[in-house]
Parts: sequence; C-alpha cells; structure tokens
Amino acid sequence: MRIWDVDPARLCRSHLLGEHREIHAVWTILTEGRSGYARHPEVRRWEGKLAALHARHEAGVAEMARRGYGHRSPLDVALATGAERQDDQLVSPAEQLALLVARTAAARSSHRRRPPQTAAEAACQDPPSLMD
Repeated sequence: MRIWDVDPARLCRSHLLGEHREIHAVWTILTEGRSGYARHPEVRRWEGKLAALHARHEAGVAEMARRGYGHRSPLDVALATGAERQDDQLVSPAEQLALLVARTAAARSSHRRRPPQTAAEAACQDPPSLMD
C-alpha cells in the first residue's frame, strides 16, 4: 500500500491511479471496519484522519481531472471526520520522490514507453545525468 505525501502533480499516471485505488482501500477499511490490512502501517497512519484522507483523495481527483481522466468514485464527505492534516509519514517526502524515480526507472527499463507527454510524467523520469 502506498499513499504518497508529495503533490499529486508529481506522480506519473501509474502512481496517481495506484494511489487512488489505495485511498479507496484504506477508506473502506477504516469506514466499514474491515479487518483485511487493518494493521498495515499505511492504514494505521490514517486512523482518526479521515478528513485528511478525503482531502488527499480530492487533490488526486483534481489532478486526474487536470489530465483529462474520468472519475466516478467519490468518497462520502459525511464520513470525513478527524484530523484534517496528515503529519505522520512512514518515509520522508524527499525519500518518497527518490523511490518514485527509482520505481519509474525500473518500470521503464522493463519495456519501452512513449516519451513523457506532461510535466507530471516528466517528473517521474530519472534525474539528468551529470554527463548530459
């Protein structure tokens, strides 16, 4: 599970849509009392912070709309209670960005991809080499 602590505009398509699925999974676990993954650190850090999780979802939805993606899975704002801000991080945002770059580079090396079409896709690329 991974809900990032970086601006959704910095996420490539794969990570943005993956985070959206993860938010819905965490939301369901916390709002419906589901036991699956309830003890996972990513779920536990959102306990008592459904308002912050809702805000993260809405930020991701706004980025999805900006990129022209459809969205048909709103969260119930009436359930968005608790803290409005997420201050607990499993990994620092700087480390998360490095992880995003590494994951994107690994995925790119496993198959050919088209060149980035947006700034967000470009942000997921490897940093320029000192030799460039």
